Amino acid sequence: MVHITIDGKTIEVPEGTTVLRAAEKAGVFIPTLCDHPHLTPYGGCRLCLVEVEGMRGLQPSCTLPAANNMVVRTDSEKLRASRKFVLTMLFSERNHFCPYCVVTGGDCELQNAAYGEGMTHWPLQPNWQPYTVDATHPYFVLDHNRCILCRRCVRACGELVGNFTLGFEERGAQSVLVADLGTPLGESTCISCGTCVQVCPTGALIDRVSAYRGRDTQVNHNKTICVGCSVGCGIDVLTRDNQIVRIESDWDAPVNHGVICKLGRFVPLFEEKERINTPLVKKDGKLKAATWDEAISTIVSHLKPLVNKKSDGVAAMVSTRMPAETLYLFKEIFANGFKSDMVTSSEEGIPSAAPAALADELGKPFEGKLSALENADCVVIMGADLINKHEVAGFFVKRILPKGTKLIVLDVEDNPIADLADMVIKPTKGNESDLVKGLLAAVAKVGNAKATVKIQPPSLEKVESTTGVKSEQLIECAKMILESEQPVFIYGKGLTAQGSAEAVKPLLDLARLCGVISDNYNGLINVKGKANSLAAAQYKLDQPFALNGHQAAYIVLGDDDPSQRLIKSLEKAPFLAVQASYASQLTAMADVVLPVQTWAEQEGHYLSLEGYLQTAKKSVDAPEEIKSNNEVLKEIASKLGIKANGEAWQKQLTARTCPVSIIEI
Repeated sequence: MVHITIDGKTIEVPEGTTVLRAAEKAGVFIPTLCDHPHLTPYGGCRLCLVEVEGMRGLQPSCTLPAANNMVVRTDSEKLRASRKFVLTMLFSERNHFCPYCVVTGGDCELQNAAYGEGMTHWPLQPNWQPYTVDATHPYFVLDHNRCILCRRCVRACGELVGNFTLGFEERGAQSVLVADLGTPLGESTCISCGTCVQVCPTGALIDRVSAYRGRDTQVNHNKTICVGCSVGCGIDVLTRDNQIVRIESDWDAPVNHGVICKLGRFVPLFEEKERINTPLVKKDGKLKAATWDEAISTIVSHLKPLVNKKSDGVAAMVSTRMPAETLYLFKEIFANGFKSDMVTSSEEGIPSAAPAALADELGKPFEGKLSALENADCVVIMGADLINKHEVAGFFVKRILPKGTKLIVLDVEDNPIADLADMVIKPTKGNESDLVKGLLAAVAKVGNAKATVKIQPPSLEKVESTTGVKSEQLIECAKMILESEQPVFIYGKGLTAQGSAEAVKPLLDLARLCGVISDNYNGLINVKGKANSLAAAQYKLDQPFALNGHQAAYIVLGDDDPSQRLIKSLEKAPFLAVQASYASQLTAMADVVLPVQTWAEQEGHYLSLEGYLQTAKKSVDAPEEIKSNNEVLKEIASKLGIKANGEAWQKQLTARTCPVSIIEI
């Protein structure tokens, strides 16, 4: 710890803390533009200059480490003159016409910094050269006229997301932000995560939806979690007049630490779906608007004779986008109340049933957390797509690759992250489980295992005939993993789709042999599926769905999209009831459709892939005729005489051994 005095205030900070961060701790404001607390200090804008006793000239506080007994002054005539000069140069360099800018009036850091220095104009003639506006991207616009060359966007794209799409070409006043080698943003390698938009201090990068719909002081901030996948990222939903204006990442969120993907930021705002605003009942072959009483009475009349009919009664499925409270209430009604033998979730256990079964067998958790990636020197991805799904987990992998981390991809399919890999193993036959057994054989051949595990791996020759992968490649892969100090294994549906504990057991053995799991370290990670797929597995809602003589089907879809497999399996359902937010091919087939809340209109708990139990909070109110999924389920249960309240959801969530330790946050 070091002691530093800033404007007469003496505080103690950890060694390595910059003067800027120390000033923040002391409650002393230092203006800055290029700095961002989640990015590596850059020292480009020179607005954060301070005077340090004993040092010649002014010093950039964002890059200057605090030293013991250092004395700093942040406010003097010399500093004020310096800041005004920096701001004058920035304003005059490009076309910063504040009255016409999207972020004017409190949302622009450049404008706020100028007002902070008492500036109402700048004395230098502006540069009247017009700069281009890139509007090729579907989600946001790049206006070069507003850019101050702070490079926050470039650094965020590389340091936080690991995509490295953005950069600068030319030098000095001619510097200009580019994507790739001058490609229009909409045609570039941009992955539409929007991190660059959120960190931009001016109106250079603006999203298309929120422009001119309200300044930061005019909107409500609703911190909640994204339910796009099982990562469970923290988000901040900005609303005004009961409408979502913008979705930003939550920099304080413990899971994602301020990065989200397009599925969390943009997709919910750009989706064009037809909302169902009233109950629908099929009459004369067509769905027609009905009252809630009529719709629920129709369902009850069809389902009442099916209570206690195990195999030929009602088949029920619930979306894994539903909160844990809804999942358990659903199970109470259909598994406990109806005694149905076909009660499951929309993912049918594909991403989570196998790990859950192994946890049952072991009687303890065996998976680790995403934080293991922070210091990983070798990452092995097995049957998991971290580019199109679970993108934030992919960010965590991509951004450590420049540090020298090795990446190995084992996948039967064409994995999009393979382009970044040091080694790709794709079998011509067999599956990922066969590859894992092959690596076990390769580790046995190489030796140098980091643990002792009683196994009998197959011969490399047998593995070669089973998978089509050469023994030499498996041995090279095993060596790369064994040479690493902190390896991480990330696995997905390629392994878990087989559904049994036997599919994951060889991976657990391999993880122990390679040092992925030890007494004080665990780098074995399963990405699961949708938002609450782990919770669904904990409630044993993880069996394959099929209509086997069932006389009715009840689907709690919510705002999820039905799969073609589900639609096809329900084509011959004698009676079909669906709780849904949006019209779809499935609702068109239904006999009764009940309109329910979307993700932004409901509240509940979600269990992330790491076992974090988090609360999703309501951001907007639902339309008047819309009910919550729980309200609908409870009303139907009540009219059927089934006792179900869902109150034991949290107790039952931990009744089954979980593959990863559950932590409530």
